[in-house]
Amino acid sequence: MSLLAPSRARPAVPSRARLAALGRAELTLLLRNRTALFGALFVPVLMVEAVRTSLRSADLGDTGTSIAEIAVTGAVAMALLMGVYSNLVGAFVTRRESLVLKRLRTGEPTDPEILTGIALPAAALALAQCALLTTGGLTLLGLPAPARPELLLAGVLLGTVLLAALAAVTSVVTRTTESAQLTALPLVMLSAVGSGLFVPLSALPDRIASFCELLPLTGSVSLLRAGWTGGATAGDLADALLPTVAWIVVSVFAVQRWFRWEPRR
Repeated sequence: MSLLAPSRARPAVPSRARLAALGRAELTLLLRNRTALFGALFVPVLMVEAVRTSLRSADLGDTGTSIAEIAVTGAVAMALLMGVYSNLVGAFVTRRESLVLKRLRTGEPTDPEILTGIALPAAALALAQCALLTTGGLTLLGLPAPARPELLLAGVLLGTVLLAALAAVTSVVTRTTESAQLTALPLVMLSAVGSGLFVPLSALPDRIASFCELLPLTGSVSLLRAGWTGGATAGDLADALLPTVAWIVVSVFAVQRWFRWEPRR
């Protein structure tokens, strides 16, 4: 008979508990990053007034929208770009280069749980910012209540999922934490100019608008705008949903195929 008592296997931690633990740790780190917080919380708010000022004398013609609606919709999309995409590119790279990702993979969390846990605080912060911007548009800018709130919510949620996946993809080509803002900048600028954040695609020449419709964030922005104004047909919704879902599928595949878990040295 052995003198040593048989060792007891440690009970597996439920997936929800693992995600909560990862999310709490990431939230603590995010709240300590003042630069990231400023970009996520204040840049979209500043964009509202900047857009209202720049478009004050603009002729929106038959775009079917208002300056206030363009400003708030653009600010919501910018909150997703800054709060989710830009923040997470830096977070993924920092965790990779400091060996956090490698250590986490030796434990119980699965790969999707690790990536989701890292993304949760940034996504929650961006969603809260979107809610505040929407409330501010209703109370301070006199916007009417969203005609299709379910489309507004769909645009925010799909945009969050897409940008989180794109952030993981962008981290693959980002070598250092310091270069994360540079590698994230092209998508931020391209989306701000071409995805209809501040200039509706209907106001652009047809050839340019056709190209811009294929950009990653355009579908989410179209859903946001349709949520405010209503009147979107089934064809309009399909044109917004299909490219967005396609980008999500392609981005998730790219993460599964090429995401780096160890430092690039």
